[in-house]
Amino acid sequence: MKTNLDSTFLKSKEGQKAEDILRRCVHCGFCNATCPTYQELSDERDGPRGRIYLIKQMLEGGEVTENTQRHLDRCLTCRSCETTCPSGVKYGQLLDIGRQQLEKKVPRTAKEKLYRFILTRVFPHSLLVSMSMTLARTFRLLLPKALQKKLPMAQTHKRYASVSALHLPKPISTTKAHRTMIGFKGCVQQALTPNTLAAARAVLSHLGIELITINKETCCGAMNLHLAEHQRAIEQAKRNIDVWWPHIENGAEAIVISASGCGIAIKEYPELLSDEAAYLDKANAVAAIAKDLSDILSQEDLSRLPLKKSDQRAAVHCPCSLQHGIDRKDNLYKTLSQLGVIQTKTQEDHLCCGSAGAYSLLQPELSQTLLKRKLEALQGDSPEVIVTANIGCQLHLSSGSDVPVKHWIELLAERLSTNKH
Repeated sequence: MKTNLDSTFLKSKEGQKAEDILRRCVHCGFCNATCPTYQELSDERDGPRGRIYLIKQMLEGGEVTENTQRHLDRCLTCRSCETTCPSGVKYGQLLDIGRQQLEKKVPRTAKEKLYRFILTRVFPHSLLVSMSMTLARTFRLLLPKALQKKLPMAQTHKRYASVSALHLPKPISTTKAHRTMIGFKGCVQQALTPNTLAAARAVLSHLGIELITINKETCCGAMNLHLAEHQRAIEQAKRNIDVWWPHIENGAEAIVISASGCGIAIKEYPELLSDEAAYLDKANAVAAIAKDLSDILSQEDLSRLPLKKSDQRAAVHCPCSLQHGIDRKDNLYKTLSQLGVIQTKTQEDHLCCGSAGAYSLLQPELSQTLLKRKLEALQGDSPEVIVTANIGCQLHLSSGSDVPVKHWIELLAERLSTNKH
């Protein structure tokens, strides 16, 4: 694509990056075929190619209006278009740049500013999320019906059959006698679905892996980054690296991430911190050992897991962040197959469920349309449970599903044998 970006902006690092991305686009339109919002709205400006033109127009100094803002806001950042694109256009990075520039040019309404302030100041803190949820549940009947439906029930803490809990002999490892990994807690996941990390800890303990958690950890930064709070995302990334680094130096071999939305953010710390000379090398090291939970299990001898057989039929929802962001779709399906999980047939696996971080709160109508379509695609073969790999998808799917929705690692933890050896 030929470009003529504003000369002042072009001198910046963001300008040079934007120009490189724009020039890769060849207008083919393959991206529209897999874009959820284009599929629903049939508007060129609500597909990746149209949004690329809108961003290009803005960066070249063209007119920018609330219409531009609306069409960019409607993007889920699911990155399905990146998987489809034959030219390797890094659409997600271009969108982040476009949104940052747009915030400077088109003012938000007071209501929008309030929503975004809450999302970027409250949601990245697990304690504030917990307090907010407790307050919301107390006054549930006073909330609008749409919010009542989305409000998750408090999760009952479960005890899974870990090696330590059963006083079993430590599993024999062919590589190390004792292995340690950092379990990323996340913010919303830690507050609303703590059983996810508890289940991961139990399963990994049977593989000779101790999953440790770090109290001073903070949000991965994804929420702030996608809502144009770039500097806040940078500070969160730097804080995480600071608290992880002593443990990495002490031998922690991986950062295990059970929320794939956080996983893609952490894997992209080198890009986020590219101007932070003191952190860049560490960011690269962190990205190299940041692993989705399915990555870890796919590399282990899963026959060592003492799993009871189960006839439960599960529909597997692979989040966009896992299949399009970090390209780990095959790992998830393969791992579940190896562990004997009966997977039902699903449709339109490439399409987003409509959660997309804060999207379900900021674009509720379109989000609900996508949710309905996704649930129909997942439930067509009558599953008994729906499993996913991301907290946002889990909560969003649960809000509209009569079928139980949980993280896939919980499905495995519930099957761990309680018989002592």
